[in-house]
Formats: sequence, structure tokens, C-alpha cells
Amino acid sequence: MADQDVGKAGRVAGKIALVTGGASGIGAATSRLLAAEGATVYVADINAEGGAAVAREIGGTFVTLDVSREADWQRVVTRLDSEQGRLDILVNNAGISPHDDYETLDLEAWDHIMDIVLRGPALGCKHGLALLKHSEAGAIVNLSSIAGMIGSSGYASYGAAKAGVRNMSKSVALLCAERGYPVRCNSVHPGSIDTPILDDDRRKHGAKAITGRERLIPLKRLGRPEEVANAILFLASEEASFITGTELIVDGGFTAR
Repeated sequence: MADQDVGKAGRVAGKIALVTGGASGIGAATSRLLAAEGATVYVADINAEGGAAVAREIGGTFVTLDVSREADWQRVVTRLDSEQGRLDILVNNAGISPHDDYETLDLEAWDHIMDIVLRGPALGCKHGLALLKHSEAGAIVNLSSIAGMIGSSGYASYGAAKAGVRNMSKSVALLCAERGYPVRCNSVHPGSIDTPILDDDRRKHGAKAITGRERLIPLKRLGRPEEVANAILFLASEEASFITGTELIVDGGFTAR
């Protein structure tokens, strides 16, 4: 029994992980879970107070990172190389989720969303691979969304960006395989998850809007950040050693209709 318990704990024991958007929501839940499973976690965010608090809680390290800025990525990867000499797990989670539509589209807002939601993971993959390709078993998990798989009239730019993340993840997976890098790349696609982003929707549209969303989910509830973190942990671990270039949907059955 003791041996079984050791096997269950430490699913990413000894790994070096970087989680973007780690100050709250799915990123914070993922940081906590990876640390609980034995990883050394670098919590990255532009929210220094929240990110540092999560890092202290889990015994990790906080790094300031604006995912849209290439210079920030270069600085963080250089620090990882200096302090750890490698990177094993990259979770590109940072994002925003504003409402917009194509008739009223603000191109400055479009560019801002693309910078964070699509450019951010692209820069993460670009610079993260410099260390990940030297890992014994590297893993990239990019956070996309079901909005990147199905249409939504109210998420024009967000849906387009998340669809880009989905396709980019497949391309990165193929590139790593073709070049012989020991790095897998997959995407996770959450549905409606009870995070601070959803709190913004509550403030803007009222609790009834969230209740209406819950009714459309076959499981009749919102997802929890920890449930998405479990999916990320699986893809980051050796349990998913033969899985690359695919997506894992965590949406309570919404896209099964």
C-alpha cells in the first residue's frame, strides 16, 4: 500500500514547471496541483500580488511576465536556465475573455486579445522550446477553449484567438516530433468554469446570465478550476506519454450535443 501511495503522489515529481496566468483561477489551481504532485513551480503573471501569494503558498517562485512581450519571455527563460538549467512543463494559461461581435468590432481591442490569447502562447512555445527540448520528457499544455471549437456570436476575437491556439498546438506537436525533440504539445478546452473571468460576467450581466448558462450544460453546473487543472496535470505527466497534438475538452458535456 505504501508503494502505491508513493506512485499516486508525485506524478510530476522532480519536474520544473512554468505556469502563466498563475495568480488566479485555472492557473492558480494548476500551480497548486503541480506543486502538490512534486513539481518545482514558477508562477508567472502580471498580477504581482496575486502571483506572489500563490507562489508563497505552494513553495514556488513568482516571476513577473506579460505574455505579449517577447522581452519578458526572454528574461523568464533566461532566469529558468540560470536557476534550474531546464524546463519540463510549460502551461500557457494566461488569458482574457471579453465579449464582442463583428458588427461592433474594435480593432484595438481585437489586437489586445490576440496579443494575450494567441501571441502569448506562441511566444511561450517559441522561447520555452529552447529549454524544453533538453528535457528528458517535456510537455506543453496550451489553454484553448470550447470557443475555439464552436462558433459564438458574442466572442468574436476570443473565439478566433482560441481556435488559433488549438491549431498552433498541433503544429508545435508535429514540429517537435519531426525534429526529434522529447516534447509533447496538447491543448485543453474548458467550457464555463467558475473563475474570476466569470465573476466579471456576473457583474456585467447579472447572476441570471450565469444560471442560464448552467442550464445549457448537460451536467447542470459550472466547472471548477481544479477540474481543469486535473486535465492539465494528466497531459503534463508521463501518463500521457503517447498523447501529442490533440485536445482535451473539459466542458460538462456542452460540446457533445
